[in-house]
Amino acid sequence: MRVALIDAGGANLGSVRYALQRLGVEPELTRDADAIRRADRVILPGVSAAATVMRQLHALELVDTLRSLRQPLLGVCVGMQLLFEHSEEDDTPCLGLLPGRVRKLEVASDLRVPHMGWSRLQRERDDPLTAGFGDSDYAYFVHSYAAPVTDACIASAAHGRTFAAVVRQGRIAGAQFHPERSAATGARLLGNFLLADAA
Repeated sequence: MRVALIDAGGANLGSVRYALQRLGVEPELTRDADAIRRADRVILPGVSAAATVMRQLHALELVDTLRSLRQPLLGVCVGMQLLFEHSEEDDTPCLGLLPGRVRKLEVASDLRVPHMGWSRLQRERDDPLTAGFGDSDYAYFVHSYAAPVTDACIASAAHGRTFAAVVRQGRIAGAQFHPERSAATGARLLGNFLLADAA
């Protein structure tokens, strides 16, 4: 299986790559549109600001490539946020592959932003991407902005308010948490994505 891991400057590239290697997959770290289009699966990681990653994608001329993909695409952390139409972070137009706007986490004074640490996942509906998830599974988050719970949300989490933790709509999928840092839960999500139906 050919897995393209997009190098858009995300700080978690190495750890995502290692997580895939533990699953027996050697991803191709790439900025090349043709390599991305040839892949069976595409992963867009990101630990940065939405505007920074979108600028990089525009500079690499990858925005149209991502919008026209026909194979499964997984966004991770900021990569997931970029799947939506717009982010409040620096007023950033995003890829528009999923409907909705990413907004800053608004929390009470006893909670901190960014949300950093382990939070419980709540399944919103059954989906192959979260197959094998239990009702008490936890995942590791680091973020200040979050996507809304829409029809695409298949698992949520809460930090002050409830937000989308895992989304999937057809071939487009995303994880707000870091699967590469989320132990068995993260490995399960990545494994499920590798097996995902390309439809």
